[in-house]
Amino acid sequence: MELIEKRGDFLSGFARWGGGDNLAGYPWVENVYAPFTPVRRALPMLNLALISSAGAYIDATQPFDLASRDGDTEIREFPIEIEAADLRYAAKGFDTKAVIEDRNVQIPIERLLEYEANAVIGRLNDVWWSLSPWIPNATRVVDEMAPRLAERLARYEVSAALLIPASRLCHQTMGLLARGIEAAGIPTMVISVDKGISENIRAPRTAYYNGEIGSVAGKPNWREYQLRILDEALRWTETFDQPGSRKLAVDLETQIQAARGER
Repeated sequence: MELIEKRGDFLSGFARWGGGDNLAGYPWVENVYAPFTPVRRALPMLNLALISSAGAYIDATQPFDLASRDGDTEIREFPIEIEAADLRYAAKGFDTKAVIEDRNVQIPIERLLEYEANAVIGRLNDVWWSLSPWIPNATRVVDEMAPRLAERLARYEVSAALLIPASRLCHQTMGLLARGIEAAGIPTMVISVDKGISENIRAPRTAYYNGEIGSVAGKPNWREYQLRILDEALRWTETFDQPGSRKLAVDLETQIQAARGER
């Protein structure tokens, strides 16, 4: 299965695209079909991988290149022990305020370690992967990044991968990567706050809700909100029996909680 079904249309549109941060005239990828790999282990037995496109890099190292027209296709691998205070963000297409305040809104390591401690998941993989939020050339995503990332996940014997985009453009990037990872035999789940882009990409599994770009995994310093998003999305990895997208119930639950004066 082609990860970009109308590759020629994308390439011709990309050649004509004038660039620009606002993505005006950008030739968004649209697919019809999706690969699908069933989950073969229950959540309490999963080795879960976390992939973030918030542009995180370690302080005093080189940030992702946001000036390139194609985008920066580097994949950075970090141990989960890296502290939030040691991270900086190369951001384009989203505001870093929320992730600087609480990295769990885009890189929910603390929340997933809670799930590991409570046996909701088997374990969070020893390393997580950081990508640039600005990769306009989708063909480089599928040709270069998807195979490399799938190889790294297989090497760590990952059972499933959770992908969390930060910007509008990286909703496309993460959807394409999910297609590549799933085609390599590893189940995925993408959390989305842009239903239109996610459905056009046709990632194998997407959990979407009416959230905010830049804090896709929940609001900063609101642990319960973050856990609600992650809990429902992760449990759906088991219940999907074919490619598709589902809306999280987090909006309604949060409205009820707010009405009660709870936080």
